[in-house]
Amino acid sequence: MQSAADPIFHRPVRSFSLEELCALVGGQLTDPLQGARQIMDVASLEDAGPGDISYMDGARFVPALSQTRAGFCLIGERFLGSVPAGVVPVVVKRPHAAFVTISRALYPASLRPASVFGQSGVAAGAVVHPQARLEDGVTVDPGAVIGPGAEVGAGSIVAAGAVIGPGVRIGRDCTIGVGASVLHALLGDRVVLHPGVRIGQDGFGYVGGAGGHAKVPQIGRVIVQNDVEIGASTTVDRGGLRDTVIGEGTKIDNLVQIAHNVVIGRHCVIVSQTGIAGSATLGDFVVLGGQVGVIGHVRIGDGAKIAATSNVKDDVPPGVEWGGSPAQPMRDWFREVMAIQRLARADRGAGRSADEGRKNP
Repeated sequence: MQSAADPIFHRPVRSFSLEELCALVGGQLTDPLQGARQIMDVASLEDAGPGDISYMDGARFVPALSQTRAGFCLIGERFLGSVPAGVVPVVVKRPHAAFVTISRALYPASLRPASVFGQSGVAAGAVVHPQARLEDGVTVDPGAVIGPGAEVGAGSIVAAGAVIGPGVRIGRDCTIGVGASVLHALLGDRVVLHPGVRIGQDGFGYVGGAGGHAKVPQIGRVIVQNDVEIGASTTVDRGGLRDTVIGEGTKIDNLVQIAHNVVIGRHCVIVSQTGIAGSATLGDFVVLGGQVGVIGHVRIGDGAKIAATSNVKDDVPPGVEWGGSPAQPMRDWFREVMAIQRLARADRGAGRSADEGRKNP
């Protein structure tokens, strides 16, 4: 049942003059007299109104631009002629990046999950062990548990139902999301774990024998460096003998599996439903598309990009783009796909000729 006024969960912190926003994103006005006009919000071309700023970032969006009711639009210089009357163009080199910068300025609170209980300090109903150490300014929501010897840095939030295990270290200005668990792990500063993230549980290791499967002790840790963000329901297993490591600035989507002993470099991007098997190593600035599978012990070089749904079974050189199953250089993969399509078309053609021959003996 809806209330008289449906809730709005995010509101802009203030309005900005067009002149202010041009300074923020390096934009240029075709009419400087428009600089004092106020921008109230951001919106898509389709949904924007007279007080909103939108962006247009490619020829396929020209039809939407022609119909927009936005008051302002971030746009590349080559599309200026497509801006309809009544829309104030702001010329920028990278419209989408500029739009994101403005959105961040209008909605700073959306960049990091807040306490779901809406208060600071340790809430009644949280369970904090007497031997845990919390710096000033830590927020702990009801139902959270912090174990003995754990340390949590100033400005961090431990949301409702989250569990911080014994001896775990959480840096400053971190967010541990609703229902997340952190065990056998060290986290740097400004780390964000979204709801349901699992950090530091057993890696999957067994030795088979006539009597069944004997569990291999998993005695390593998880090291998560500064400015890492990990999406909901992602799992990062602790190392078997050495540590599992997530490098600084890396961003990991929802529903990703990272196995024991994996080392991920700095500023990588790993998209949803990817699975990285044990002891694989990713260099810096690696990008893995959705549903990529990485076989254990392979190495992916710095700056490499792997297309969605690919299966990586061999080492990948730095700076390349690979795709397919098994993954290979993109050009080779495309050639292989095209060759298979040609064979399929030829086979269909041969089948039709045979059918016609049988009908007309």
